[in-house]
Amino acid sequence: MKLAVILLAGAAWAQSWVGQTSGTTVSLRGIRVVNARVAWSSGTAGTWMLTTDGGGTWRSDTVRGAEKLDFRGAWAIDERNAWLLSVGSGAQSRVYRTTDGGRQWRQQLAASGPKGFFDAIAFWDARRGMVLGDPVDGEFEIYTTDDGGHHWRRQHTPAALPDEGAFAASNSCLVLRGTHEAWFGTGGHGGARVFHSTDGGGSWAVAGTPVRDDGASAGIFSLAFADGLTGVAVGGDYSKPAAAAYNIAVTADGGRTWTTPAGAPAGYRSAVLYVAEYKAWIATGTSGSDVSFDAGQTWQTFDTVAYNALGTADGTVLAVGPSGRIARLRMR
Repeated sequence: MKLAVILLAGAAWAQSWVGQTSGTTVSLRGIRVVNARVAWSSGTAGTWMLTTDGGGTWRSDTVRGAEKLDFRGAWAIDERNAWLLSVGSGAQSRVYRTTDGGRQWRQQLAASGPKGFFDAIAFWDARRGMVLGDPVDGEFEIYTTDDGGHHWRRQHTPAALPDEGAFAASNSCLVLRGTHEAWFGTGGHGGARVFHSTDGGGSWAVAGTPVRDDGASAGIFSLAFADGLTGVAVGGDYSKPAAAAYNIAVTADGGRTWTTPAGAPAGYRSAVLYVAEYKAWIATGTSGSDVSFDAGQTWQTFDTVAYNALGTADGTVLAVGPSGRIARLRMR
């Protein structure tokens, strides 16, 4: 794969994806990196995967009774405790949990009705988490839990716009930070907004962004924050993988306002994250991957292979994509 070398402040930085053997050929969109050793992934055909050696080997299996589901979200706190989120209309949108490393899975939640469609899942800690779904009856479907998912409570949001929704592309249109903060990005015609809560989802403020919102396949697909103020939103139009116009917005005030930076990733991007150990932002999508060292102001493309989602912890960055593709970022 292509190796890019970037000069920054007198230092040479090199990025490349190093492929790993996943043992599956399904499309992967969920990835949760717990630490340098443990990571979970998920995808189509009810598939989940677990590594406990940093990706040297992956164990792949399916959730019994969910073989036809598309698990686009994975979250975990260690090698035994994990959640999977499936997407699809109505009852196809579900949340499952394991407490024994995947031997058994128990369904915890399903969309409220035939109009429901889940998009993302995230947790603040082992007990407190949130599920985001597309609008039902004029509001985004938000559920929160404070007992690890045994019970979920519906929260209310400001009214959604007529054609607004969220994208279940990488499980990263929803971000939780600290103990109570949450953000989610939207898309669709007239959408591309960011919702922000400072009280665990009880109330929300909404801000517009300059990300494109000119069609059903356009908008914000992913959000990431370096701290409570500095954030990046990426997206574009997934039907136009190479189109880079209006595919990014940045914030320096926690999401109250968003602006267009000087540069942009080189196409539609479904995922972005911040790697604190390198003070770097990584974005990826079906037309390639890019890196930024200046809070998203400028970007350098370092790979052109298709990936869907990203995860990071302890300086480890993993990407997953089509046909069981999984890779680790080499950065030096």
